[in-house]
Amino acid sequence: MLINPSSMASGAATSTIGEATKEIRLTLFDEPHHHEEGVESRRAIGGTSSSQRLTYHLKKVENRLVQYSLEARGIERVQEDERIPHISWVSYLQVFLLWMSVNLAANNITLGMLGPAVFGLSYLDSALCAVFGALLGSISSSWMATWGPISGIRTMAFGRYTMGWWPSKLVVILNLIQMIGYCLINCVVCGQILSAVSPNGSLSVAVGIVIIAVISWMIATFGIRVFHYYERFAFLPQIIVISILFGVSSSKVDLSTPSQGDTRTVIGNRISFFSLCVSAAITYTPLAADFFVYYPVRTSKLKLFSLSILGLLVSFTLAFLCGIGLASSINIHPEYAAAYNNGQGALIVQGFSSLHTFGNFCSVIVALGLIANTIAPTYSAGVDFQTLGRYAEKVPRAIWNTFGVVIYTVCALAGRSHLADIFTNFLALMGYFVAIWVAIVLEECFIFRRRDNENGYGYYNWLVWNDPSKHPVGIAALIAFLTGWAGAILCMAQVWYIGPLANLVGEYGADMGNYVGFSWAAIVYPPLRYLERRQFGR
Repeated sequence: MLINPSSMASGAATSTIGEATKEIRLTLFDEPHHHEEGVESRRAIGGTSSSQRLTYHLKKVENRLVQYSLEARGIERVQEDERIPHISWVSYLQVFLLWMSVNLAANNITLGMLGPAVFGLSYLDSALCAVFGALLGSISSSWMATWGPISGIRTMAFGRYTMGWWPSKLVVILNLIQMIGYCLINCVVCGQILSAVSPNGSLSVAVGIVIIAVISWMIATFGIRVFHYYERFAFLPQIIVISILFGVSSSKVDLSTPSQGDTRTVIGNRISFFSLCVSAAITYTPLAADFFVYYPVRTSKLKLFSLSILGLLVSFTLAFLCGIGLASSINIHPEYAAAYNNGQGALIVQGFSSLHTFGNFCSVIVALGLIANTIAPTYSAGVDFQTLGRYAEKVPRAIWNTFGVVIYTVCALAGRSHLADIFTNFLALMGYFVAIWVAIVLEECFIFRRRDNENGYGYYNWLVWNDPSKHPVGIAALIAFLTGWAGAILCMAQVWYIGPLANLVGEYGADMGNYVGFSWAAIVYPPLRYLERRQFGR
């Protein structure tokens, strides 16, 4: 790989120092070429329009913050000579630790609670559905993570190579809604926990929401270097307090109560909860590559995939099983039922209740662990906003990060009393579009770009990532995407709507939207894409 000469120390006497500096960058994820953004901002002043002047001043403020480790880069592709120069076991370990920190959070504990509490499943049924659902969804997210080092571009920009310039914006909008929704859920859970811990509820849920939003905004806004550094250590206090929670609440776990309902209803509820857990894991796919664009091209795809799926699966398993155990106790322990009625976050606090003051301290640690989970979508939302168009691209990532934080904070304050409804309705619904999108991306990669060129990338020219004329027209992808959605609608099972096909299974239906949507899109896309390539040549 070529090394940028500007990053080397000048003169033979300082060459050793230069190499040492590069080694430090291995784990700090420095970005050496912030001067390019400064050049762009100075060019913007050449125009006379108010929008150009605003762009110039925004860039000027951003470039001033670069000296404090702010990542000035937005959606622009990370060139090979701008990435970390060496890949070692430290960088690979960072992959595992990042996913552990991001995912070992209270929101996944509360998601696990839905198995016994909402779907009426036994502990065993809930545990099996949760773990295998997480495994299925994590495969997709881990595969997408490997494209970060290969391409050097963000996940939604990579989507242009399949969906085309204009249809890809639909996926970007859906992904932004999804990420903001996840952050909303995190804020509410954090607020519930902090409120439950405070004496007589003196700290309101709203204050807890603001606390996590502000801290997540600060870390995400400063960018990839601070983000990676925080996620390297964030998992440690979480794994300690969650292990304590397992220990002190295990005696309350109900292992004997069977799943509720007749055979068909139980089957339907199993499918629905399994799908919910799939959705929780698969929704990392549209942002997975964002975190590894500074890794060198020669990064092992197998190691990156393996460590990603290991980090995701271990963290999901710990969080889900903890939540399932707590919720299984609701039917036999009145104090647990009373806590759950006050919110899922309050049930986590109840699990620590036997430890008294130390239990409250552990609850606060669990609440603050949601920061690590909120940072990831907050960071990716900033670059995804820039993907929406040329004008959006001119607005610095830090401004878009701030905009996203304001949106989900306001929504969290408004919807803080309806967390279970948000989980069961929103999360599964957002998983549909990801499953459909993944089907199209997979077929584009393995059917239409399967042969390698001289760079070993397949027929992906990363230099044209921002050129609409070099990407597919997107007609085939758009039709396949909408067809997949039609299948998902027929087979979804939500509180407010049960599709006619889903309604055939049990009393409450079976949520099969992910699988039918994926399948329908996968069937329709290849022939349409073949015709599109013949007609338009791209």
